[in-house]
Amino acid sequence: MHPPSDSAPRRQHHEDPLLNRSLVRGVEILRAFRPGADLLGNGEIAERTGLSRATVSRLTQTLVETGLLEHDRIRRAYRLAAPVLSLGHAMRSGSPVLHAVAPLMRALAEKMRINVGLAAPDRDEMVYLESVRYNRKVALRNVVAGQRVPMELTSLGRAYLAVAPQGERRALLAKFRDARRSEWGRIRDEIKAAMASVEERGYCVASWQPEVVALAAPLVMPEGPIYIFNVSVTTAASVRDTEEELRGPLLALRDKARAVLLAEEPPPSRAGGA
Repeated sequence: MHPPSDSAPRRQHHEDPLLNRSLVRGVEILRAFRPGADLLGNGEIAERTGLSRATVSRLTQTLVETGLLEHDRIRRAYRLAAPVLSLGHAMRSGSPVLHAVAPLMRALAEKMRINVGLAAPDRDEMVYLESVRYNRKVALRNVVAGQRVPMELTSLGRAYLAVAPQGERRALLAKFRDARRSEWGRIRDEIKAAMASVEERGYCVASWQPEVVALAAPLVMPEGPIYIFNVSVTTAASVRDTEEELRGPLLALRDKARAVLLAEEPPPSRAGGA
């Protein structure tokens, strides 16, 4: 399992005088809940967040009162409550990007019987915003919106690193180096090759799970966050053959999405009125 984020980014947030420390810490507690860790006690939350047990105890009580956590009194632990799910639904239903690109993704997935995804970065991971699964073979895992994957191992993450701001990329690479010392030489070289591929050809390839080949391409708009498209298949075919088959459709999807989003952007306002 991918290791949880360390506490360095949180310390930076707490040192920013413009941020509310209690709110930031409350968000860190919510972030501690991941698939496979649906029920956490105060001690486990403290270990995952780097916060003191006293702080965790105070904030978990507040989160229970606000309805974002449920308290299991028998197990003396907490789980995410229903309103957290509604926040995710509100994000998806209100996203103009998803409204614009989801039909394009579904059309490509249905036409080629492949998996098509859209993701965005969150710290050292990539989060799927949409995932359309139409692979011709049964996949080894079922990817859904909201699922996280490691940035340093996946085509999604490596495509993002290729276009990330230089300072952010440098900090992420240092974090990956510290977390994966025994295999960092290989991963570093693969990331460098992926970044060069994105610069030269607009996409990169990764096969970090058995018989799964994925290609990813960044969608960089003039304003706003960076998104990453990917297409993948579970196949016994070679990586090279799969790349030849999927790179054209992936880049066409990226270009169509950019054209749709640019067409939907409102014209810039002019100072002083018309």
